[in-house]
Amino acid sequence: MQQPRQQRRIVVGVLSLTMLVGAALTSNLAQADTGAGPYYAEPSWDRTLPSAGRFLVLTNMASQAVLDRETGLVWERAPLTTTHTWGNARPVCVNRTTGNRKGWRLPSMPELASLIDPSVASPGPTLPPGHPFTNVQSVYYWSATSRSDDPTRAWEVDFSGGSADDAQLKTLLSHVWCVRGGMNAEVYRGFGDWNDWIIWGCRGREPPARGTGSASGRGTVPGRDSPRAVPVPRT
Repeated sequence: MQQPRQQRRIVVGVLSLTMLVGAALTSNLAQADTGAGPYYAEPSWDRTLPSAGRFLVLTNMASQAVLDRETGLVWERAPLTTTHTWGNARPVCVNRTTGNRKGWRLPSMPELASLIDPSVASPGPTLPPGHPFTNVQSVYYWSATSRSDDPTRAWEVDFSGGSADDAQLKTLLSHVWCVRGGMNAEVYRGFGDWNDWIIWGCRGREPPARGTGSASGRGTVPGRDSPRAVPVPRT
């Protein structure tokens, strides 16, 4: 009789341990969206979160990267303060080692624009209040998205005024902010000035003249948009 009792006790103990482990795993998954690291984020663009719950400084990446829970993207906490041509900006990100990790890239225009808070007034930087980023300048940052009707230009995001409607010559110098995470070829497609005017919700604004330098309607800026043989800083 003693042996069957011992066997039953062993079986009950194993079952209890299994239930405890299962409960712990379930608890971790349930808390992953709001708890401490390691961090997990569902790449869902339908959420609008306050800064306190939206951004997480990733301590498992030496606090050098920030997770955006709205998009599931991981951003450099302190982007570079140096400027680069568009052609150099992409390999700069590819070769970055931030948080002891590779896999960085130049963000697409929609991804970079997702960091903009339209309620923040100029001179910016136009990021959500309470954000954890450092070194972000109130300047233009390159995106990886080329302009569809002019491959010599690429789209930028302006963190001084909060606009994402400016395409500049790739030979000019702009700032670089690298991202890590989900990548979709569709978000890298080129954007033109006329074809995508309605798509980007610019109703009510005067469309740019064909052949101008940007969809903001500013046109070509003499001395800045003219082709140059060497990189020049933005004035």
